Amino acid sequence: MTIDKAPQPFPRIEYLRRIASVKAEMARRDIDALVVTFDRNIAWLTGYTALSAYVPQGLVVAMSEEEPTLILRKMDVVAGHFLTFLAPNKVIGYPEAFVGAPDKDGYDAIINFLDEIGVGSRGVGLEFNDLPRRALEKFRARLPNARISDFSTAIAWMRMEKSDLEISVMKEAAAITNAAMVRAIEVIRPGVREADAAAEIIGTLVRGINGKAGTKLANFFLNTSPRTGTSHIRWSEDVFRPGSQINTEFAGVRYAYTVPMARTLSIGEPSDRLKRIHDAQTAGFDAAMDVIRAGRTCSDVAQAIHRTLGKMGVKKESRCGYPVGIDWGENTASFYEGDMTVLKPNMTFHLHLGNWVDDDFGVMVSDTIRITESGAEVLTEAQRKVIELPA
Repeated sequence: MTIDKAPQPFPRIEYLRRIASVKAEMARRDIDALVVTFDRNIAWLTGYTALSAYVPQGLVVAMSEEEPTLILRKMDVVAGHFLTFLAPNKVIGYPEAFVGAPDKDGYDAIINFLDEIGVGSRGVGLEFNDLPRRALEKFRARLPNARISDFSTAIAWMRMEKSDLEISVMKEAAAITNAAMVRAIEVIRPGVREADAAAEIIGTLVRGINGKAGTKLANFFLNTSPRTGTSHIRWSEDVFRPGSQINTEFAGVRYAYTVPMARTLSIGEPSDRLKRIHDAQTAGFDAAMDVIRAGRTCSDVAQAIHRTLGKMGVKKESRCGYPVGIDWGENTASFYEGDMTVLKPNMTFHLHLGNWVDDDFGVMVSDTIRITESGAEVLTEAQRKVIELPA
């Protein structure tokens, strides 16, 4: 029997709008067919979010076709039918003979398709940054007459400016993030294992809220004294204790749209050092919010933060934020001095004032924001101070 499509997060016209923006850039670069291999870009253009990028796959956007063609391992074709807006004949699979073979792989299937549609000797765009070196060499060797050009990051820059429909989905994800932080505040107590608290928080991230489930589990970080000097480790088997500081960072996800938030919690009264640095970071956050609006640059935001931190005797070496949307980061701009990216309405950023001071001490506070003409809207909601828990 034919499998029905999953509920589509966006209407067909939204995907065609995105594809049209890609085709406009292709035309500017004289590209007849673009091979999109970065899974986040494939998700943006089609709705495909299955975890199949461990083998070669590609979305071929041809100037001559309204819909692109998604080329997957044969066992993943049904997922393509289920998850995407594409017509059934626009999702095709390559056989198992291309998997694990020493002399061919899925990239050969993509190259064969380019030849079949008559673009093998014309302009072909590739995402160089996402291709293994040997794969790029294969495209060049097997398409010797093609004008191969690099399309890396082009789609990521397009993804930065969200449609109103995308913002709606991100607000659903933000509600899940908020609910998970409420759960974290409820379950983190002396004597509770970090793993058990993590399970409760993660359960909320999956169950969701308001009838909207989390559709993926993003990275989840929970660092407890004395491990708060690191930013990217997970929970342990240890238990929380009176006086423990807990740094946690996680994100609700809806249809790959990821909305992170970070907070520092303290079991009992926080130390003077923690309060001092956290106060500086929240002041830096407020300074950023005073500056952020369409027309300003990422550098403007970073400078405002660093001026404020400096006045309070705190230095932050890491960047102060980055764009988010499909998955945790969009790998484009940063709130960093010297980044002259101009902010535009409906760009979404993870404004992150986390600071890792010593091997055994760091403080975290962050929110996901949406750029507007006149300022910024904070999508995540939790008290922006050290959250004091009962000892």
